[in-house]
Amino acid sequence: MKYVLFVVVNAAAVAVAAWMFAGITVSGSGILHSPRADHWLTVAIVGVILGLLNKTLGALVKVLALPFVILTLGLGLLVINALMLLLASRIAQALNLTFHVHGFWTAVGGGLVISITCMVLEALLPDPKS
Repeated sequence: MKYVLFVVVNAAAVAVAAWMFAGITVSGSGILHSPRADHWLTVAIVGVILGLLNKTLGALVKVLALPFVILTLGLGLLVINALMLLLASRIAQALNLTFHVHGFWTAVGGGLVISITCMVLEALLPDPKS
């Protein structure tokens, strides 16, 4: 159940960022018959990719970049989140998914929106441990 909530929260955050920024494009990949279902399947897969990147590589980069994050008073986390979003875009393209982030500044804004959306959704959803 915890993993399902993890995927839903990340997918919803990616969908919100794609809705807010014209530079983040998500479209169906032809896997299912309905383009709408393709769109949501692509968003869910990208949510999984981004979540796994943040849990593994993102955590390592944040620990290694801790002096930079402290020096920039936390603004370095925006850069790290943007780089994770750009990497997720590259991985999605390698998997033939139609998810693309156009440019670094779009990734910074998208990373900020995804972080805030995840934080709000995780606060609203019940704790899967209880």
